[in-house]
Amino acid sequence: MSVPPGSIIVSDWQRFPDSREFFSRILHNKKRRKFGLLEAPMMPPHMNVDIVRYKVFISGKTGVGKSALAARLAGLDFPKMHYETTGIETTVVFWPVRLKESGRVLFFRFELWDCGESAIRRFDHMLPSCKEQVDAILFLFSFTDRGSFDDLSNQITRITESSDRVVKLVVGTKFDLFMHTDVTESDVTHFQEVWGLPIFRVGGDVSAGLGEIAPLLNALAENLWHQDCMAASSVSISTPAALRETDSEIIV
Repeated sequence: MSVPPGSIIVSDWQRFPDSREFFSRILHNKKRRKFGLLEAPMMPPHMNVDIVRYKVFISGKTGVGKSALAARLAGLDFPKMHYETTGIETTVVFWPVRLKESGRVLFFRFELWDCGESAIRRFDHMLPSCKEQVDAILFLFSFTDRGSFDDLSNQITRITESSDRVVKLVVGTKFDLFMHTDVTESDVTHFQEVWGLPIFRVGGDVSAGLGEIAPLLNALAENLWHQDCMAASSVSISTPAALRETDSEIIV
């Protein structure tokens, strides 16, 4: 079961005045900064902020929008034309949050892994590589592709096991194309009741800015932090395994 939104972190913190200095570290000229694998936001000396790192695998059938979701979450340009990812692509996303109880600010570093469905079927090592030391999995379906929704249960059981300590969230893409939807709200409600997993809706352009991606990134952060704290047997005083030194990163 996922953590109720806003139970651990401040919901919609990006809207609060005290968040501006932190979110400015992932923006440049009012647009998102692009970060490489060895890069991190530049922090001034007075900002004592820890960076926590997590690996996130994006799973879904061909054409549901895995690469587009990674680009959306990172604030990058969407691919102009659809093409299937031929191997494994990684995208780095930084996202600041404030913990409700302590007021502490954390920068979450999500390393998004995306692999084409054909590549997974053709090369036996692809899926194990994506799953190795993974912290969370985003299971995608398209609201315009009923087959991708019906395949969700197969995806979840094929990729994960009940013993896996991994955060699982479901994302429905192309929600803006409601005139062509093949998945109803009753379908979504029934799935959530059966699987106990929340479904997030994305679609359209990114004109809404950070607010459009905040619910999903906040849910990832909240569930991952809770998972690590529970593993450490203490929610309030533990230091999850995701906290590591940042000296090796290149500051941009």
